Amino acid sequence: MASSCCMLLCLVAHISLLVTFSSAADPFVYYDFVVSYITASPLGVPQQVIAVNGKFPGPPINVSTNNNVVVNVRNKLDEDLLMTWAGVYQRKSSWQDGVLGTNCPIPPKWNWTYQFQVKDQIGSFFYFPSVNFQRASGGFGAFIINNRPIIPIPFAQPDGDIVLLIGDWYTKNHTALRMTLNGGKNLGKPDGVLINGKGPYRYNDTLVADGIDYETVKVHPGKTYRFRVHNVGISTSLNFRIQNHNLLLAETEGSYTVQQNYSSLDVHVGQSYSFLVTMDQNASSDYYIVASARFVNETIWQRVTGVAILHYSNSKGQASGPLPPPPQDQFDKTFSMNQARSIRWNVTASGARPNPQGSFRYGSINVTDIYVLENKPPVKIDGKRRATLNGVSFVNPATPIRLADQFKVKKVYSVNFPHRPSSRDPQSDTSVINGTYRGFFEIILQNNDTKVVTYHLDGYAVFVVGMDFGDWTENSRGTYNKWDGIARTTAHVYPGAWTAILVSLDNVGIWNLRTENLDSWYLGQETYIRVATSEVSNTTELPMPDNVLYCGALSKLQKQQDVSSATLGTVNEIELLFSVLVVIHASVFMFH
Repeated sequence: MASSCCMLLCLVAHISLLVTFSSAADPFVYYDFVVSYITASPLGVPQQVIAVNGKFPGPPINVSTNNNVVVNVRNKLDEDLLMTWAGVYQRKSSWQDGVLGTNCPIPPKWNWTYQFQVKDQIGSFFYFPSVNFQRASGGFGAFIINNRPIIPIPFAQPDGDIVLLIGDWYTKNHTALRMTLNGGKNLGKPDGVLINGKGPYRYNDTLVADGIDYETVKVHPGKTYRFRVHNVGISTSLNFRIQNHNLLLAETEGSYTVQQNYSSLDVHVGQSYSFLVTMDQNASSDYYIVASARFVNETIWQRVTGVAILHYSNSKGQASGPLPPPPQDQFDKTFSMNQARSIRWNVTASGARPNPQGSFRYGSINVTDIYVLENKPPVKIDGKRRATLNGVSFVNPATPIRLADQFKVKKVYSVNFPHRPSSRDPQSDTSVINGTYRGFFEIILQNNDTKVVTYHLDGYAVFVVGMDFGDWTENSRGTYNKWDGIARTTAHVYPGAWTAILVSLDNVGIWNLRTENLDSWYLGQETYIRVATSEVSNTTELPMPDNVLYCGALSKLQKQQDVSSATLGTVNEIELLFSVLVVIHASVFMFH
């Protein structure tokens, strides 16, 4: 009981701080996540998956710009857990980012409350568990940030909003896949592709077993819907298409795009897109929604195809016949690269703020530091198979980097991450990039592996200004798009190619730079950018939360959590506390 009271007091103090640093006009929204195992058979084989509130995939988080989000996470797994909110900037608060460089994991049977504001953001993102390879078993869900009503969107209000979570899938769970990687082996070909946690519609009696549950999207003729498509998979690039329907690209990862029609679009691991799709067909039958593996031998990979059904309310029959074909370029990625280059920033549209997105003229800002980051196929380091960036395979410290900085714990990490690839032997190290607050970085992502690699930087949107085949050189800057390169939270790189990104370091904290390819990430293909300033105040970074978890060198500071049913933690209890504190805070403000 004493432990519960202590937790309650800490949470009250933290809530009070959050109320203080948030505008009274910015609403709070509350979610209670219970993360547990359930048994499901998405590909016809019973297996253990990770559910949120008993659902696979998890429920969507649906909020609006500047909302304050409170997510109480209860860990009912048999291992540590962290949830990360990929694409949410976590302005001034990397404490809430949910990765091992900033947070101690949530132990089994414990709960922890994330509290953050989606400051000046809109767009389509997703959340997922960030440790122990758990995303390979699920635990993911959509994270939608809507515009405030006073900010117009650059298209007519859609008649509906449809989320599609697509991704490659194995019938082995994450612990078995983890053992495969730990044993120095590749994961091999996936067993299939899921759409919203379901297997393929039986479009082919030979390739798809009978009795598999599939996703059906119900629509009305003449209506236009916003499809939010997220690749939440492990490592497979997917081509997304809807039979006989155009995909009008409107937004990607928080930025409105120049609107262009595509018959299909490649969605790489970790990426998110919004399409406007008009139901303009005669509905003689249902239509296929397809997500199929890219850049593979389709004869061998035929089963690695997700198929859902688009069902008009006046449909006259079931979908039948062959699937709409993907681009026929297994060995030539030029079409895909040109498609990626065609995705441009809508510089005249308002994003989260009234001013146009293009009012931030990134192309005229002087670069303060340059990093060329090269990835290669996995190598052996000290007898273990590891993945590297610039010859460094990242090792997560026992004490999170942000926590080590806070308590001045020495020898947890170093800031000597190499600026460019080196000829030295690969090594395992906890080496991070040292970034200066308000600096402006140019980062070149050079992919010397044989697969498409997606990178993600927490805490920021990056400007994707260029990509090409071959090795990047100083002369490559002549090809950069310095006007309407898309701002997004991921950037993909084709094998044997490079991608250039620019990023304005205006968010103090410790920020994870990683590959979203889950196998490479697990094997060490990541680092962190430490963005620091000598100006220590709440205007640059929010205080450490009072409910922070301690581990590593600071384990002795951690109080045990009461895991009985009496433990504080439901959203209703937290919401009541917030309501009381908001009223108190408003009263004090009025009579001050």
